[in-house]
Amino acid sequence: MAATPAAPAPELKLNTEKSPAQTIVHVSGRVTARSAELLLNTVRPLIPETKRLLLDLSHLEYLDSSGLGTVVRLWMTSKKANCELKVINLSPRIKDLFTLTNISSIFEGVEHAGM
Repeated sequence: MAATPAAPAPELKLNTEKSPAQTIVHVSGRVTARSAELLLNTVRPLIPETKRLLLDLSHLEYLDSSGLGTVVRLWMTSKKANCELKVINLSPRIKDLFTLTNISSIFEGVEHAGM
């Protein structure tokens, strides 16, 4: 009988931290076409509940075009709801991706990890 393979680790993990002043979503792993919907469906309902939402990307390993599109959709939704959405703690690689795709300009105050 063949051994049962271990279940793969989840591609994306999200942890939410709420306070009266803001909500922080800690994103770790990979945001790809397979996991972008999880990010969208987790973060979008938080937008009407807060005036400031931070996406902490310090443990984000990979972001593909679907992930970028999801981040932009979340930004558009937050803007319509008068909620400030910031991305924080970007690795140099993810920061470069934001710059190359010209979306860093919509996130004033985009920060590198360790700043």
